[in-house]
Amino acid sequence: MADKAVLEGGPDDLHERIVPIDPPGDELKILHRGGYEHFKATQRHEDSPQGRLPVYEWWERTEIAE
Repeated sequence: MADKAVLEGGPDDLHERIVPIDPPGDELKILHRGGYEHFKATQRHEDSPQGRLPVYEWWERTEIAE
């Protein structure tokens, strides 16, 4: 089973806030609206319906070149 994380911040229309992270690391990028939303691991954890999960905080967006 892949680890999961809670995403904090970023675009309001990013509906999935609990996402798989495989393998776990310091950064996570999520494909969204023609680009990537980048999240960085924090020292915090949050209780969720899927257990206690690490919190990743949004820090930037990059566009995919066409």
